[in-house]
Amino acid sequence: MFEQIVFYVLATVLVISAGMVITVRNPVHAALFLVLAFFNSAGIWLLLEAEFLAVVLVLVYVGAVMVLFLFVVMMLDINMAPLREGFARHLPVGITVAVIVVLELGFVLGAENFGLEAFPAPERHAAGYSNTAELGSVLYTVYVYPFEIAAVILLVAIIAAIALTLRRRPGVRSQRPEDQVAVRAKDRVRIVKMASERRPDDSEAVEGE
Repeated sequence: MFEQIVFYVLATVLVISAGMVITVRNPVHAALFLVLAFFNSAGIWLLLEAEFLAVVLVLVYVGAVMVLFLFVVMMLDINMAPLREGFARHLPVGITVAVIVVLELGFVLGAENFGLEAFPAPERHAAGYSNTAELGSVLYTVYVYPFEIAAVILLVAIIAAIALTLRRRPGVRSQRPEDQVAVRAKDRVRIVKMASERRPDDSEAVEGE
């Protein structure tokens, strides 16, 4: 009974914070609400006795990704007003897409595929049981091909992000690594030979007068 109460509290806060992420006008506030959503998701993972996933969610997303996102938002100083102008106009389409996604997730992640009957609970408190080992065993055996496909998609996304960042734009200075590697010292440094000169000291100047 207590676990159900905790679950409903975490799930309620998670849904509210997820809704605030896409409705608040301040991008920093949206990022903070997303951090709150991640923390509540980690709490639900703990209730499911998936401690490894909960720790990874907090360390990777809250501790790294969201901090980087906040730094980028605050450094770029993005004007979000033009981006929010079409929110009400595109709201029906967004709600329709959201409903379709929820229905698809319900069909794929339903009780018949991911219920307790499909995955009988092991002896979690038995000697030698490791949640991380069980997760790795399933991930690299049953779901090895989806895991590899996800890794390839992430690699393509990283390459695309780098390509979009390094594209040549007029009026913007950019570095050319190939030119920096091919540089030669004699093209950058010129040694000029000059005759040495000696400035007369004060005593010689007085005698000359």
